[in-house]
Amino acid sequence: MRPYPSLHHLPSQRRTRTYALLKRSMWTRDRSYADAIDRLNSLQSNASVIEHIRKTGGKNGEAQMGETIEYLERIGYKPSDLNALNALHITGTKGKGSTSAFVDSILRHVEPSAKTGLYTSPHMVAVRERIRLNGQPLDEERFARYFFEVWDRLEGNKQKRKDPETTLEKPAYFRYLTLMAFHVFLQEKVDATILEVGVGGTYDSTNVVPQPIVTGVASLGIDHVFPRVPALAVQQPEEGLDVLVSRAKELGASSFTIVPEIEQLKTIPLGLAGAHQRINASLAVGLVRSFLASPRLPPAYSSSALAPSDATSLPASLIAPVPLPSSIVKGLEATRWPGRCQIERDAKSPAVTWHLDGAHTVESLQCCGEWFGEVALECSSHAEDRKRVLVFNCTSGRSGLSLLGTLVESLQTRSKDSPFHYVVFCTNATFSSGSSAGDLTSNAVDQKELESLTVQNELKDAWEELTRSPEGREVEAHVAEVHVLGSIEDAVLMIRGLEGSVDVLVTGSLHLVGGVMAVAELPL
Repeated sequence: MRPYPSLHHLPSQRRTRTYALLKRSMWTRDRSYADAIDRLNSLQSNASVIEHIRKTGGKNGEAQMGETIEYLERIGYKPSDLNALNALHITGTKGKGSTSAFVDSILRHVEPSAKTGLYTSPHMVAVRERIRLNGQPLDEERFARYFFEVWDRLEGNKQKRKDPETTLEKPAYFRYLTLMAFHVFLQEKVDATILEVGVGGTYDSTNVVPQPIVTGVASLGIDHVFPRVPALAVQQPEEGLDVLVSRAKELGASSFTIVPEIEQLKTIPLGLAGAHQRINASLAVGLVRSFLASPRLPPAYSSSALAPSDATSLPASLIAPVPLPSSIVKGLEATRWPGRCQIERDAKSPAVTWHLDGAHTVESLQCCGEWFGEVALECSSHAEDRKRVLVFNCTSGRSGLSLLGTLVESLQTRSKDSPFHYVVFCTNATFSSGSSAGDLTSNAVDQKELESLTVQNELKDAWEELTRSPEGREVEAHVAEVHVLGSIEDAVLMIRGLEGSVDVLVTGSLHLVGGVMAVAELPL
């Protein structure tokens, strides 16, 4: 905070009033949304710290959860207070974000007067996307206000830390946002909260909620099942299913239900593209049905929103082929989730069509390839002047060869031709200068790796190895012109400079997708 100017020449009473006005003015000036983002970014761990945690394992899980509870108490809440959030808790290695978006949209259509809170990660363009009220990101003013309320509470009682030598004054980035989301939703008195798990595991900070109303497993993620809470999961590989069932019993889940794909969804134009979204939508429908049938259903909702058979036969109705109520259908159709199977025409270069999908695992990249193959590859293969471009990046430590190989193999099912004319491997740095927008800043990147384009050159090598693989993925990928670029801005400028119509697939990293959306000024 800047020092106040001297006002000793003023009369005492006027001096007091003037100091108060100055304090309010300077508080506002120093506590804008941009100021909040600067403070939040200061809580990020840098690359060397993250590498140390990887090697040593960091603190054990119980200690981490103990810290989360301590931070929660320091901002004025007990874990039991969080049961008032009426949480639907969703985990999984893929699909959890889309499932969360479906659940939020359905709940808003089932009871439009009710208030929902949605907490997800990461964000695409702005941090405030992570905390939503009634489907909308917090506005900048409200984000800044709630951010500094949490900040001040932690700052004001930092001397009360149980172990000052090992516990930081403030939690790290993700945990801070989790605590802030709890604060926002409790202060805003939401009727239902959809919590997407963050980094995962038994001691994920979202697990501090003692008793959600229902939990969902989009794919393997059983560490987020709770005692006396019903759990639902999508169909899993057989070897994983046994683990899920056994672990659910061990953790004392009140019920454990596998939700198959709902046949009716094949006739419903879901708001999220891709055939794989029918699985996520099916889980979302099951979660909402379980929520509405819960004895803990908040007063803002009514079980009358269920189909008659649902209300009498849960949990069996979660998997029964009953017609979906119109409110649930409308919620599924209205779902929006940026950066997942999203198609946008470039307003500045209308010949460029962006296909955006933040897939970053082998499983999700297979789905991404199938989606792009369906919407772009088959159409453009008959147009000789239509170019296809891949923009790809992945975080250090992931296997570029397996990720790229999965993507190419899934595209091969649609066409034997070369899937791309150009392949661009770029960093997640937003601008050509090497800097990033405040909301997109990441301290987790090794600066030396960034400057030397280490990961991007490794991806180029992986691509070249892929094209000469003895297994012979016969896609003639060697015809692609490969570029290694230092920033997202460089990639966007290159693509906008291509002649003719261009279909661009951006994938491999949600941070990359968000950066492209920011630089190309694409709608969320």
